Amino acid sequence: MSSMGREAMTLLDQAATFSEPGPGVTRVLGSAEHQALLVEMRQWFESAGAEVSLDGAGNLVGRWAGTDPSARTLIIGSHQDTVRQGGRYDGIMGVLLPLVVLQQRQAEGRPLPYPVELVAFSDEEGTRFSSTLVGSAALAGTFDPTLLQATDADGVTMEQALRDLGADPAIIPAAARDPQQVSGFLELHIEQGPLLEAENLPVGIVTAITGIERHDLRIIGKAGHAGTTPMHLRRDALVGASEVVQLLDQLCRDTDELVGVVGQLKVIPDAVNVIPGAVEMSLELRSPQTRIRRRARDILLQQIEQALKARHLDWEHRLNYEQTEVSCSPRIQSTLAAAIQDQGLETRYLFSGAGHDGLAMESLTDIGMLFMRCEDGLSHHPDEAVTIDDLDVTAQTLDRFLDHWAEANQ
Repeated sequence: MSSMGREAMTLLDQAATFSEPGPGVTRVLGSAEHQALLVEMRQWFESAGAEVSLDGAGNLVGRWAGTDPSARTLIIGSHQDTVRQGGRYDGIMGVLLPLVVLQQRQAEGRPLPYPVELVAFSDEEGTRFSSTLVGSAALAGTFDPTLLQATDADGVTMEQALRDLGADPAIIPAAARDPQQVSGFLELHIEQGPLLEAENLPVGIVTAITGIERHDLRIIGKAGHAGTTPMHLRRDALVGASEVVQLLDQLCRDTDELVGVVGQLKVIPDAVNVIPGAVEMSLELRSPQTRIRRRARDILLQQIEQALKARHLDWEHRLNYEQTEVSCSPRIQSTLAAAIQDQGLETRYLFSGAGHDGLAMESLTDIGMLFMRCEDGLSHHPDEAVTIDDLDVTAQTLDRFLDHWAEANQ
């Protein structure tokens, strides 16, 4: 085993201290914790021999020119931000572990024959402004400038948050890369699922990133006294909402490659002795196949209509987000496979049920992902855990990938 896994864990432990107080790690776009981490990471990047810059979207970019600076650039990256009370490896592992690998190559005098850019994306989770993939969209040239006026719970705009981070939102368009100058994008990430652990494998190759759609639903009944209104005369919006949850759950259990969740639910008027007059709720569907996801949507909406009508409830529905699935490049997959086989390890292919920055980067270049095992498949949780040994295998895989990538692009 090399020292890279241990060195990566040391950096990850340090990064985890840049968090709001409370369980786990909370670091949202433009927060004081984010600002402080960015200062620290810039120093780490510079110490590793990178030319460092901060773009208009708050992405920290380190560039190693290689022996042929005119060759097409390989971009490696993941995100700096977290969900609230998340773990210490989601996102940031895909920044700091590659940093260790690139730093070691620099120290050992093993430059690559092409440039590498390591990007710490500013905001993937969208925790503060409900706007996912901000940093990667800027690199891909697809950033929506209207998002700059999005506000957080305190009325602070994204534009101000980026300025707090030291970025200049006015130059976001300049962050966009020229597709002709980029050879591919690779992200290293914890699996956030149980498959690799169940099969006792340290790493796996991602074949596709799931498609996602999110809906806002409002179910409208009639509020009333909880003690004096007979059960058969009630129009209880929360009872209707519970049926929606059950319909979604059953449909997903009956359909291969489909998952769904109701993650938010607001009861109105939210009083202990009042029949709920309305419920506002989220609804999310995910599948690696658009056909499956959209057919499930049609079935579910029809079932919801029938169920709520039977209870004399009205409802409103809005699709507020849809992202089609993205396939990972066969060329990147095969190069990762070679790097894994070099170590005498089994190659395991799997799709990602979570969204990642590759969803945005796919419009710029070929994308690929390498998953690393995490304990109990747990993520977005304070108990997120990985081992030094698995970090080391992942680092060794990346190191070998970088050499194989040179051969693949001759």
